[in-house]
Amino acid sequence: MTALAQLFQPFTIRNCRIKNRIFSTGHDTTMPTKGVPNEPLIAYHKARAEGGAGLIIMQVAGVHETARYTSHLIMATSDDCVPGYRAVVDACKPYGTRIFGQLFHPGREIMESQDGTAPVAYAPSAVPNERFHVMPRPLSKRMIKEIVDGYASAAERLQRGGLDGVEIVASHGYLPAQFLNERTNQRTDEYGGSFENRLRFTREVALAIRAKVGPDMVIGLRISGDDKDYNGLQERESLAAIETLDDVMDYFNVIAGSSASFGGAVHIAPPMAFANGYVAPFAATVKAKVKAAVLVAGRINQPQDAEKILASGSADLIGMTRAMICDPDMPKKAEAGKLDDIRACIGCNQACIGHFHAGYPISCIQHPETGRELTYGTRKPIARPKKILIAGGGPGGMKAAAVASERGHEVILCEAGERLGGQALIAQMLPSRAEFGGIITNLTREVQLGGAEIRTRTKVTRAFVEAERPDAVIIATGARPRSALSAGVEGVESGHVVSAWDVIRDQVNIGSSVVIADWRCDWIGMGLAEKLARAGCRVRLCVDGYMAGQRIHQYVRDHWVGELHKLNVEIVPYARLYGVDGDTAYFQHATSNEPIIFDAVDTVVASLGHERQSELEDELASWDGDIRIIGDCLTPRTAEEAVLEGLKATAEI
Repeated sequence: MTALAQLFQPFTIRNCRIKNRIFSTGHDTTMPTKGVPNEPLIAYHKARAEGGAGLIIMQVAGVHETARYTSHLIMATSDDCVPGYRAVVDACKPYGTRIFGQLFHPGREIMESQDGTAPVAYAPSAVPNERFHVMPRPLSKRMIKEIVDGYASAAERLQRGGLDGVEIVASHGYLPAQFLNERTNQRTDEYGGSFENRLRFTREVALAIRAKVGPDMVIGLRISGDDKDYNGLQERESLAAIETLDDVMDYFNVIAGSSASFGGAVHIAPPMAFANGYVAPFAATVKAKVKAAVLVAGRINQPQDAEKILASGSADLIGMTRAMICDPDMPKKAEAGKLDDIRACIGCNQACIGHFHAGYPISCIQHPETGRELTYGTRKPIARPKKILIAGGGPGGMKAAAVASERGHEVILCEAGERLGGQALIAQMLPSRAEFGGIITNLTREVQLGGAEIRTRTKVTRAFVEAERPDAVIIATGARPRSALSAGVEGVESGHVVSAWDVIRDQVNIGSSVVIADWRCDWIGMGLAEKLARAGCRVRLCVDGYMAGQRIHQYVRDHWVGELHKLNVEIVPYARLYGVDGDTAYFQHATSNEPIIFDAVDTVVASLGHERQSELEDELASWDGDIRIIGDCLTPRTAEEAVLEGLKATAEI
């Protein structure tokens, strides 16, 4: 407790006492249906309240019909939302967790159609955005008044739903920020021009809310310090707005980034390439200038990092959203001093915001119970313990072992190699991907806590199974690289063609001119390109798709593309590997079938996907026992599917 003395001190904002300094920032979950909080969302927030969160700020609620930026946000434009909010509060209240809600209008930042046709977006001025290519319609003064009144009415509905506070979303280039930014606000009336006029909209919103909800409810503002966008707000502008609004706000929740551009949007959920707590210096600047409380987020995934920020006086509360998506019990474990038991977020973005952008409820590749609380939130009791043998110590096998042993089964986890981890051991070796190795650390700890027996350097065979006599065998033996030869690439013997895995492990000579054949269009090709470019090679990344990183989350991809551009990596889309001949590599354009030819190539690096390792499955084809096959040996995919299937395979045994 001494090491985290600040983190578990209570804090009061206005009249709202928060039991600790850990909060969950407002984030879209893709769970609500029909515009209201529902049972999955209630269960989701309850899990985080039960896990010890001091404050939960619920996701955005639209304040006007023109605020529908996705088809699955909460709409606070009618009383229909009130019972759902009340249900969330009732579910979280027994754990002492406070609940705020975000009030939202995206302005021009419309990312989704409601019916397949492009909606009309409204903004201060007709200035388009880069990311969604939306040309907005300028707001009339009549509509501005409607929207201001909408914020106030929405706040009153959230108050009737039992929430303790509301947060005006002025971050990430949304409507209040569009008014404030002189590059997006070109109005000549009282809402444009001078700094005071550009801030008028946000001030009117705050005053209208206060008049509607009375003196007790907390009112805060979320704002980006730096939009990280050439056309966005800069720290000096945001700081001036914060200082000016200090008289009407109870707190400022500071973050970075903007939805309007590719480079700015990365900061909405910064991936592992970004430093932990990188927004804290701006929070410290704000803290020195305002009376209101200061909240901060941005890649703060460990309680020790949160404690340092608090101890430095940089902020009053710490946003640890993805940390609690990954481990809802993180606060409770930290308070008990069980730091080694915390399942730390690795910033991969694959199943949290990655699911949101794909239109699915958010989850976590390490903790697939997240978003599935109604199905897997509670471990089912077992009638009698069984002996379960798991072949393969990658993420899927480890998750299966952890869940089965936690439920009370006798579990033996066998790994043919020297270490647990599977392909994650390779992933962590690439530039900016070291944190991915955290999945190994976290799942290994879960296996140990469950009490499963771990046997490394142990290959499971039919004879081994028959000797151990388990009740069930879970096959999680993974996959191996698909070779250029098996992919039908011509002339492999005449050129220097090597596998991606061998390059990552530094097991082959490369030369100075490299072509990467990237069929997967994922992190492997991009990571190889960065690794080899930093080693001084001329790198051409040929992707058999329409863009590099096509199959990974856009924030991870977009940031990585920028890094590769700075390293002078040439990216060639729609390029399928056809053949090699000495120092020449031949590709086909994927749509025209015309040749793409590269000369003076020292090495072709093949990242052509994986092939399942099916030997054990074949050996056990006639074995009379319960067999479950999970992960890449079922068919090659990603760690997310392997871990989820490890959960599913053992949740019912």
